[in-house]
Amino acid sequence: MYVGALAVGALVGLLVPAAGTGFGVAINPLLGALLYVTFLQVPARELGRSLRAGRFLGATLVVNFAVVPVVVAVVLPLLPADPAVRLGVLLVLLAPCVDYVVVFTGLAGGNAARLLAATPLLLIAQVVLLPGFLLLFLGADLAGVVEPGPFVQAFLVLIAIPLTAAWVTQAWAARRPAGRRFAAMASTTMVPLMAATLAAVVASQVPELGAGAAQVVRVVPFYVLFLVVMAFAGLAVARLFRLDPPDGRAVVFTGATRNSLVVLPLALALPDTLAIAAVLVVTQTLVEVVGMLCYVRIVPRLLPA
Repeated sequence: MYVGALAVGALVGLLVPAAGTGFGVAINPLLGALLYVTFLQVPARELGRSLRAGRFLGATLVVNFAVVPVVVAVVLPLLPADPAVRLGVLLVLLAPCVDYVVVFTGLAGGNAARLLAATPLLLIAQVVLLPGFLLLFLGADLAGVVEPGPFVQAFLVLIAIPLTAAWVTQAWAARRPAGRRFAAMASTTMVPLMAATLAAVVASQVPELGAGAAQVVRVVPFYVLFLVVMAFAGLAVARLFRLDPPDGRAVVFTGATRNSLVVLPLALALPDTLAIAAVLVVTQTLVEVVGMLCYVRIVPRLLPA
């Protein structure tokens, strides 16, 4: 269904390019609804318990903010020299995913509840660290175009509000049959919401591809290489922290999946001279969704129960 949604989004973007702006506006509301349904899956008491899992949180932070930057530093010199291309790749690869990684982790038998509990921490950490990473990799001129405002807005709209709404719904469901029925109904919408989000993202960006198609094609192999390398890097971190298989699988997934849907609004706010950065963010989504279909099969073999 996700791959089909990507295909539909690409088709709509090609046939009705004028609709791209409208689809772009729909991305954040769809993401907010998706994360609300995701947070609804885990009781609030489980979130608190998961945040006290020190080794798991340590492994999650190490794989995302120590290992990933090293991998990116090795790959960066191999990328096209265009600063806009490098900025787009850095934006998406340096930001860990906080949405559908939970779904794919669960499908692979990973500890989705613990990873879900860590998502606010991951988003806060990337808000703080991303400007410094960009300064390190690209220098002050390009790092200066990235402002914290869009990330703060993303945290409020995509994490704080959905999480609070999920807790309120859980409290309602604990006291009223109507609340339980509503929570059960909302839980069935996760896959359709993810499909709609992916379709909207692709439909909004395909019209922007234009003359940058050749550069985008040149970057795709690096996204594939990143997924391959991070599978083994995540496995090494999981073993270093002596995690059990469900926690280890979650660490592999969080190291490989990137925050493309949430950093897209940031990429869209860049100057026109850097417009290809947003297209590269969406391209990473296309590669990653296919990669996740492989990860769901491969990661349980790397970390068998």
